[in-house]
Amino acid sequence: MLTAGEVAGLIAATGWIVLVCVLAMVLVKLARLLTETTKAVSDLNERLTPLLDDVSVTVNETNRQLVAVEAIAKDVKQVSGHAAKLSAVTQTIFTGPLIKVSSIGYGVRRAIAARRAHKPRTRLQRASSSRATSRAGAAAEAGSAAQATAEVRDAGVRKAEASRAGAGADGVRRAR
Repeated sequence: MLTAGEVAGLIAATGWIVLVCVLAMVLVKLARLLTETTKAVSDLNERLTPLLDDVSVTVNETNRQLVAVEAIAKDVKQVSGHAAKLSAVTQTIFTGPLIKVSSIGYGVRRAIAARRAHKPRTRLQRASSSRATSRAGAAAEAGSAAQATAEVRDAGVRKAEASRAGAGADGVRRAR
């Protein structure tokens, strides 16, 4: 039979054999894993090369389009600047003469009003004006606004006719 030392040696040898078998299985699985990883990397490399080429083409096309957009934006900026200048010129062209015309009109109105204020009225003008005013007041009291407006208008027409009939600036009637 076996002695205690031999049994201990047999158990130790069996343990080593089991340990070597387990390590061998781990190494085989690790080798398979490395093989699969190598295949995956090579497949990825094969797929990645065309993909990177496509990305490169896309980036180049995008850069080309951006250059075109930049040129368009530059042109739009230039056109908007020209439009602003044109607007300013148009405003200057139209507002300057318009202001001058309105100033002349205002001056003429003031001059006419000042001349009328200093012009002595003739007896005929005073009489027709007072009659029209009293008739307009009476018509307004009676409630007829249209009649009052007509009376004031008629008084203005009579006044204009009287001034055309020959009364000069000094109010003296001149013979024709």
